[in-house]
Amino acid sequence: PEVINGRTYKATVVDLSPWVEYEFRVVASNSVGIGEPSRPSALLKTKAAVPVVAPTNISGGGGSRSELVITWEPVSEELQNGEGFGYIIMFRPLGSTTWTKAVVASVESSKYIYRNESITPLSPFEVKVGVYNNEGEGTLSSISIVYSGEDEPQMAPAGASALSVSAAAVEVSWLPIPWNRHTGRVLGYEVRGW
Repeated sequence: PEVINGRTYKATVVDLSPWVEYEFRVVASNSVGIGEPSRPSALLKTKAAVPVVAPTNISGGGGSRSELVITWEPVSEELQNGEGFGYIIMFRPLGSTTWTKAVVASVESSKYIYRNESITPLSPFEVKVGVYNNEGEGTLSSISIVYSGEDEPQMAPAGASALSVSAAAVEVSWLPIPWNRHTGRVLGYEVRGW
């Protein structure tokens, strides 16, 4: 803070964060040095303001068929700037011009799931997440690409064969299921025997 003239008995403190409690002390100084600080003032909360920090780490994906899962890192309390804080989620299919908007009123939220039977598996969406409070809507994040949920595999593995390797073991092999634009990658196989 800047040094204030010895004949001045008040000062304006600037660059404080909105909706945060502060207490203040005053310290006198002269050519000999700095004295003891005053006792702290009473707590004073600054006025609320529109939030200016957007959520970070926008991502998502996964989920079930016909779902778009969107995740983000929540905004910390000291950056919420007022009461009534929540999140604004905006998304649209890649290449579309119309945004869908949803509101999540929970401060602690970090996930939103949009369900719609018309969503095809592994469809890319443009996603933005913003913030709001009782003072108004704040900043939106930059656009991230998030994919809708995958579908289950539509075909069985081909070329299954078995080879006896010992009295207690059989080696089973098969041809992998190729990657499919709609069903996605195969995460694993289940081998059944009878």
